[in-house]
Amino acid sequence: MQTVFQYPNALTDVTTHYCPGCTHGVIHRLIAETIDELGIREKTIGIAPVGCSVFIYNYFDVDFAEAAHGRAPAMATGIKRVRPDRVVFTYQGDGDLAAIGTGEIMHAAARGENITVFFVNNAIYGMTGGQMAPTTLPGMKTTSSPNGRDVELQGYPLRMTEIMATMPGVSYAVRRSVHDPGNINKTKKAIKTALQVQLNQAGFAMVEILSSCPTNWGVTPTEALQFVKNQMIPYFPLGDFKIADVVKALR
Repeated sequence: MQTVFQYPNALTDVTTHYCPGCTHGVIHRLIAETIDELGIREKTIGIAPVGCSVFIYNYFDVDFAEAAHGRAPAMATGIKRVRPDRVVFTYQGDGDLAAIGTGEIMHAAARGENITVFFVNNAIYGMTGGQMAPTTLPGMKTTSSPNGRDVELQGYPLRMTEIMATMPGVSYAVRRSVHDPGNINKTKKAIKTALQVQLNQAGFAMVEILSSCPTNWGVTPTEALQFVKNQMIPYFPLGDFKIADVVKALR
C-alpha cells in the first residue's frame, strides 16, 4: 500500500501550546519534513528563541538549545564554530529577531556565519499580549498602538529580509508565506534550499515566513489568513531577495 501521510520523525508526538489558527505548527512541520528528507535529524541542532515559539524544543525530536532573548544567532554561531559538522538553525519571531535581537542577527549575517535562520513574522508581539512590533503595519491597531501605528511617531516597519539581502555575508535571503497550500509548498522548498546552503558550506541563509496571529489580531483563523494575503504581503512582498551565485549552483 502506498504511504500518503506520515508523521515526521523529527517532530515529537505532543500537543503544542499554540493558539487555534496560528501557523507556527505548519512551519514546524515543514522544517521537520525537510530534516527527515535530508536525513540530518541526528546532526541537527535548533536554537529556541524567546516569544511564542519559546517551547519549540518540546515539539522537535532533534537537539535544541535555549537562547536568551534575541541571542539565538550568537548561540548558533558558537555551536556551529565548535561543531561545524552539525546543521544549526535558529527559529525566531519578529520580536526576537527584529527588536531586541537586531544587533545579533545583523552581525551574524555580516560575518557570513554558516547557519540557517527561520524568521517568523506575524507583525505583532504575540506571547506578551499583542503589542506593536518592529514589523507592525502602518495603521495597524495593537494593544500599545490602539489608534493604529502612526509612522510619523513610531516609524516604519522593518523589512528584515531586504536588509539582509544587502549584506555581502548573506548567501540566501527570501520571504515566503503559509497562508494557502500553494505558498506552503513554496515555503517548504525555500526551507530545504536554506538548509542545503549550510550543508554545502555556502554561508548565511535566512527564510522569512509570514505567519498569522488570530488571537492578538482579534479575528478568526480564516480572516487571519486573508489578512496575511491582503494586508501583509503588499508591505512584505514575497520573493527571492538574494540568491548568491554559490547558491544558484546548488539549485
